[in-house]
Amino acid sequence: MFPSKHPSKRKGPQLLISKYLNPKLVKRLEVDERDAALQALVDQLDSEGMLKDKEAFYRAILEREQIVSTGIGMSVAVPHAKLPGYETFFIAIGIHPKGIAWEALDGVPVRLVFMIGGPDDKQTEYLQLLSRLTLAIKDEERRKKMLQLTKPEDIIALFGGI
Repeated sequence: MFPSKHPSKRKGPQLLISKYLNPKLVKRLEVDERDAALQALVDQLDSEGMLKDKEAFYRAILEREQIVSTGIGMSVAVPHAKLPGYETFFIAIGIHPKGIAWEALDGVPVRLVFMIGGPDDKQTEYLQLLSRLTLAIKDEERRKKMLQLTKPEDIIALFGGI
């Protein structure tokens, strides 16, 4: 029997998005501008003790956004920053049912924001996390449910086992 080349059938530990999620990092966004949304998520991360230097993290997020928009399409943005001194990755989720102008690649307002932060020296783990997250958010039903649900725990549950 030949080994499977299909990613879901690989042997070894599978990186799970759910490991990086926390209901306390899910926030309904009540702002109408991209930078205000970014600041709201940074504030949420900071209030939960996830950031070593709030201002440095926010600057890194904005700098990344200036290189190219993190609005990837499907009403989703994935702003991210990797900085020295972090041990693990984390994800904050922002939800804006009406949408925020973001200069997204497809020109559509962003309704779901997945802000990723973490160490600058774990590129392989970061790429795996980004790949799994992208695959999960391509699911239109999951995106629709995220916009409808009100409890952070229910939103996190949509990523169980992923």
